Amino acid sequence: MHGPLFKKIDFDVDYIVSAIDQGTVGLPDIQRPFVWSSSKVRDLFDSMYRGYPVGYFMLWAAYDTTRQRQIGNEHGTDLSTSLIIDGQQRLTSLYTVMKGKPVFTDKFEEKLIKIAFHPLKEAFAVSTAAHQRSHEWIENISTLFSASTSSYTFIGQYIENLAKEKELTEEDKSTIARNIDRLMQLKKYPFSAIEISGDADEEDVADIFVRVNSQGQKLNQADFILTLISVFWEEGREHLESFCKNARIPNIKETTSYNYLFAPDPDHLLRVSIGYAFKRARLKYAYLVLRGKDLETKETSADLREKQFEIFKEAQEKSLNLQNWHDFLKIILNAGYKRSNMIVSYTAIIYTYVFYLIGKYDFKIESSLLRKILSKWFFMTTLTYRYSSSAETQMEQDLANLRSLKTADEFVAHLEQIIKSVLTNDYWSITLPQELVTSSPNSPIWKAYTASLNLLKADVLFSTLSVSDLLDPTKDANKSALERHHLFPKKYLETIGITDDRERNQIANFAYVEWRDNLDILDDAPSVYIGEYIDRLNEDKRKEIYYYHALPEQWHTLEYKEFLEQRRKMMAQVIKDAFEKL
Repeated sequence: MHGPLFKKIDFDVDYIVSAIDQGTVGLPDIQRPFVWSSSKVRDLFDSMYRGYPVGYFMLWAAYDTTRQRQIGNEHGTDLSTSLIIDGQQRLTSLYTVMKGKPVFTDKFEEKLIKIAFHPLKEAFAVSTAAHQRSHEWIENISTLFSASTSSYTFIGQYIENLAKEKELTEEDKSTIARNIDRLMQLKKYPFSAIEISGDADEEDVADIFVRVNSQGQKLNQADFILTLISVFWEEGREHLESFCKNARIPNIKETTSYNYLFAPDPDHLLRVSIGYAFKRARLKYAYLVLRGKDLETKETSADLREKQFEIFKEAQEKSLNLQNWHDFLKIILNAGYKRSNMIVSYTAIIYTYVFYLIGKYDFKIESSLLRKILSKWFFMTTLTYRYSSSAETQMEQDLANLRSLKTADEFVAHLEQIIKSVLTNDYWSITLPQELVTSSPNSPIWKAYTASLNLLKADVLFSTLSVSDLLDPTKDANKSALERHHLFPKKYLETIGITDDRERNQIANFAYVEWRDNLDILDDAPSVYIGEYIDRLNEDKRKEIYYYHALPEQWHTLEYKEFLEQRRKMMAQVIKDAFEKL
């Protein structure tokens, strides 16, 4: 019979906040970044002030007493003995307000949460400029929890300032003093926690978390690995998060990770580093390796952990190298994918980056050749949903298949062979047209078709401007220069009895036009509006436009169903032709 894997512990707010400061409790590594709104933080303090219960915490006792790094330790005096795995948002709220320290939002922006308090009304509010100007409000309650704040001095100064604005009775003064003192006593507010034993492994902890968490938020292997990095290599975690933050912020002064294609999260780049370092896609194995576990003997040691961390550090240095990052993104651009809304599979980008690092460093492949083969690889993996389901399993196999390769030529030939085996003649002529039977606006196939128009340097339908130029993210205006147009307008289809949006919004019924043309066409039947636009083009240009946009001859006279069937085959051919240019 198994005994309990947990015990109940009790403490007050002052204890847990001090423990975070000293580093004996790790915060905030498993559910970060901070996502609570300021109003939710306000409500937390209001509930505590009124004596309401606000939930409990769940901690995981230290599972490795040999570790020498701490989480969130300012003073460097103690070892982290517990990790927060549930209640992190509440605990972060308490810590940031009571210590007056900023948090990082889910956009990696620093934010200082200020909560105001009205002693006479016993009201809490998110602090604004109005609260700062008013003597009736304490504009930031963080000052009350500072060790240097004397309640007697603070209350006296508050009453003196307020008395200059309004007349205060003795009862008012007594109420103010009592309520400010009550607020300051929140440092003694009692909490309970469930502490999971250090004997529990990460799977036990994740399972416990899911079972007791009413929000149903699930911990994953990336959460645990990011926690390990914080414990043993804090600067590495900081570099990773800084890289991800900078990828979202334009910077004209210096080169950063910012780009128009992909703003990665820490777990995305974690997978890149793990994939390159250990040739593993399943993070479960990577977590065990980074803990210092020998996967064959099942033994764990600090020496092996240090050795594996050094391998990981070298891999992360390469994956976060700005030259590598931007050279890799040129591969995605070279495949025709010019902007972030064309990327439907972050996994395809992540795993292609792993192959880039392997090709560059392990096989020393020349840059132009590496760009060529990986452009084809990314195009193929995106088009065929290679990493859309069971992604780790597929990538684990892809990485395993590299182990027998010795040379750059073998690496390139191996990828070429996989591409050839997937993109067969039957795929182009049968499978792809069938997969074009979809109304999903985010279909990878529509994105691949768009990328194909970029690769073929196609002009927009009924225009002399190129699709590529109008998709350029550096030229965006308030109104999108390029819009998807229903070749058979929805209102027209309704008049002929086709009312199902899934039928009307088939991607084979869409083409790119300039937004002004889209407005002008409105709801006319194609046989009505086509004449005006065809007159803009000479015959050679018309044939070229019809080819790029996969339009059958006399398409505007076809029955809608027949039009879709013909156009799907022609779209598949355009995609094939563009791919072969790579």
